[in-house]
Amino acid sequence: MPTPRKIEMVAEIRDQMSRAQVAIAADYRGLNVAQLTKLRRALRPAGAELHVMKNTLASIAADQAGRPEFKQLLQGPTAIAFGFGDPVAPVKALLDVLRAERLQVPIIGGWLDGRVLDAKEVESLATLPSREQLLANVVGKLQSPLYTFAGLLQASMRTFAGLVDARIRQLEEQGAAA
Repeated sequence: MPTPRKIEMVAEIRDQMSRAQVAIAADYRGLNVAQLTKLRRALRPAGAELHVMKNTLASIAADQAGRPEFKQLLQGPTAIAFGFGDPVAPVKALLDVLRAERLQVPIIGGWLDGRVLDAKEVESLATLPSREQLLANVVGKLQSPLYTFAGLLQASMRTFAGLVDARIRQLEEQGAAA
């Protein structure tokens, strides 16, 4: 018979799994409380939360959330970082902190849009530009031809106006000479 506390924990994990855009699983062995706290603080601005959880409870929550592929990430002592916004930002933040602090935390894998990623795929995900950066690139590429076209139209109008001014001066000079 499950205890009320475990039922509550499964509900919390299920909620996080169902809301998450990305999840990164890591083996937290060897980290002390201060280092885990530093990781949690570094992930917060990226829209992510780090949780250490029991694999059995996480497995039950994955089934209840309709995301059974999460169970593949639950190997040994597992800390999972759930990202709720941009899927790239939490991965970048986690890997940056691990490198900066020289923490030896092996990445088990990740989850993105119903697909389980291995450790190498998670690291390659960190090299992608953020969602905002990608949108800015697309908008810039769309605007570039429009600005070029507008510049061409303005240049044509300036040239035409210059021709009209030159003809007016030419006619005025002819009229003054006569």
